[in-house]
Amino acid sequence: MHGPISEPPSGTQVGTALRTSRYRVSGMDCGSCAAKIETALRRVPGIREVRVSVSAGTVSVSHEDRLGADAVVRPLSALGYGATPADAVAEAGASTCGGDCCGAEAHAHPHAHSNGHSHNHSHSHDDASEAPWWRGRKALLTVTAGVALAAATALGLLVPAAEPWAFPLALMVGLLPVARRALAAARAGTPFSIEMLMTVAAVGALLIGAVEEAATVLVLFLIGELLEGVAAGRARAGIRGLTALVPDTALLERDGAVPHLVPAAGLAVGSVILVRPGDRVAADGVVLSGRSSVDESPVTGESVPKLKREGDAVFAGTINADGALRVRVTAAARNNTIARIVRLVEEAQASKASTERLIDRFARFYTPGIVGVAILVAVLPPLAFGGDWTGWIYRALAVLLIGCPCALVISTPAAIAAGLSNGARRGLLLKGGGVLEALGRITTVAFDKTGTLTEGKPRVTDLVPFGAGEVELLADAAALEAGSSHPLARAILAAAAECGIAPSAADEVTALPGAGLNGRVEGRPVALLSPQAAGPALTVAQAEQAAAFAEAGKTVSVLLVDGIPAGLIAMRDELRSDARSGIAALERAGIRSLMMTGDNARTAGAVAGMLGMAAHAELLPDDKLRIVRDLQAQGQRVAKVGDGINDAPALAAADVGIAMGGGTDVALETADAAILHGRVGDVAAMVALSRRTMANIRQNIALALGLKAIFLLTTVLGVTGLWPAILADTGATVLVTANALRLLSVRL
Repeated sequence: MHGPISEPPSGTQVGTALRTSRYRVSGMDCGSCAAKIETALRRVPGIREVRVSVSAGTVSVSHEDRLGADAVVRPLSALGYGATPADAVAEAGASTCGGDCCGAEAHAHPHAHSNGHSHNHSHSHDDASEAPWWRGRKALLTVTAGVALAAATALGLLVPAAEPWAFPLALMVGLLPVARRALAAARAGTPFSIEMLMTVAAVGALLIGAVEEAATVLVLFLIGELLEGVAAGRARAGIRGLTALVPDTALLERDGAVPHLVPAAGLAVGSVILVRPGDRVAADGVVLSGRSSVDESPVTGESVPKLKREGDAVFAGTINADGALRVRVTAAARNNTIARIVRLVEEAQASKASTERLIDRFARFYTPGIVGVAILVAVLPPLAFGGDWTGWIYRALAVLLIGCPCALVISTPAAIAAGLSNGARRGLLLKGGGVLEALGRITTVAFDKTGTLTEGKPRVTDLVPFGAGEVELLADAAALEAGSSHPLARAILAAAAECGIAPSAADEVTALPGAGLNGRVEGRPVALLSPQAAGPALTVAQAEQAAAFAEAGKTVSVLLVDGIPAGLIAMRDELRSDARSGIAALERAGIRSLMMTGDNARTAGAVAGMLGMAAHAELLPDDKLRIVRDLQAQGQRVAKVGDGINDAPALAAADVGIAMGGGTDVALETADAAILHGRVGDVAAMVALSRRTMANIRQNIALALGLKAIFLLTTVLGVTGLWPAILADTGATVLVTANALRLLSVRL
């Protein structure tokens, strides 16, 4: 593994203390695998809940504290899967061998990682999830069975007398492992597995003399399983590849000594690292000193590098362009931005959409139903119409193979996993398939204003000098505001810095509560006041100019020098650069937008007017919650977008809550989705991704059921046999998976 992406254990009280443990599972390639694993683990005493994610290759179990060692590993091993506690994998990746060490992996007590103790056991299983597919056990079995079939064919041609025993032996090479897995699945509570259907079909073909065809079909089946594994691995690698963005080492500063290389996984919060030009940032942090452009596209998808200076945040995995930066680490490796993205997406992939749950329920009845149809095909024509037993049994065996539900079961989770991964790579994080599904049905989006539709920090928009020039006006105001942390003061100081103004030191600076402040600059009495406080000194024209700025939603400060108005400085929290286009994109998608803000009605109205949306202003958190519920009562499906603590109740109540940019932890925890790089247009992108994913799912279901229906009909009519049957099953699974993988490259 490239980095720790394990889930910390959680405990609840339900009569007995419960823990949650997470495992990496190798060899799990489709929805049928997930169903077998879930059924088997639910039968283990002490396990209360099981969550399986095929796309992430993980299993999470909620279990009693007393659960014995290997209680999870043993049943998975019996089914043919390898299992490793997630933290054990993470720790291996962070070890001094750089994650490339070979040897047996540790299997631990299900909650060993929660207390730091592990119980190592030698256990042979499939390769770890990053091992190449051709080194896996499935690849070895497929090649062996293929070679055995080729040898039997050659031997039958060279020595015809050997054919009666050569093909049965070749069949046994592949059939015995498959049959063993089928029996293990049956004992674990899944009697109608694809392995059982394949075993019955192969044994039946052997008994009716179609042994050559049975051996060939079995090899085709193994090739199909191998292809499923390759496709699943590709989908899984899409999001896991993010972890490779974080460098293995970092330059650590300590006690004034020359920076030295240390493992990035071991960086503690508060450490200071040096990031040279061209280096990837090794941890989330804050710039202590230095100035440089940083390419954040690997994390946020933002194509334009951002200028970083003292006090700015940087993310692990981003690329420093042209200047050295000293960075104080703010998050350990397991909690950095990329690790959180990977963890969130993997947890989301384990959360099923309603469509997926519906397909799962259908599949439980579908496979036994197919077995019933196969039995009827085998016995009804011979008994009722005097048909040939051998011919109809052959057709029934083909029906069994056609009935494999793999393509149907994987149709939804494959598309959802690809959609979630696509979104994550572009900074759109969604907490589960249910969220991805719900976004496509949204009819109204309610936006917060400050920090969501706007940048969240005021900027100087207008300088109106009444006597001296703009430079003098800004210099005097900056001199008074120097050292202040007020947002308006920072706006004035930032404007002065952009103009290259170094403000003089002001003396005797005094704050005037509710009015502004005054002091002396270069011996002159200077004051920076609100229009109301400066009112008596303003002429009618000057007062009208200040009022016009206020009507436009701007905050106005009046600079007085020697008691005489020297000019106006107007500031406003400006719209995000893509706010207009983002709202327009939602409108084109048939979605209405509105604003909900705690700001005053005049400012809210000005911002909403620029965007062409309705505004609800001067709202408390309860008011925002009430509006969301009122909209829902009218039949609207509401998405709420915000970034602050006061948005949390409305985010939780909305059909989909979306946290914007670097929002507060409360907003991020409460929300169903998050937009990492704070673009308003990404709300429309999320909706588009949802709609494309749901369309892909509908295509997949139609493809899976359509192919099966066609081949079921042709098989019963005697047009197709065992070979086309297994090709139909394998082909449908591969086509469905390939169609889902198209979502990985969709541009939003």
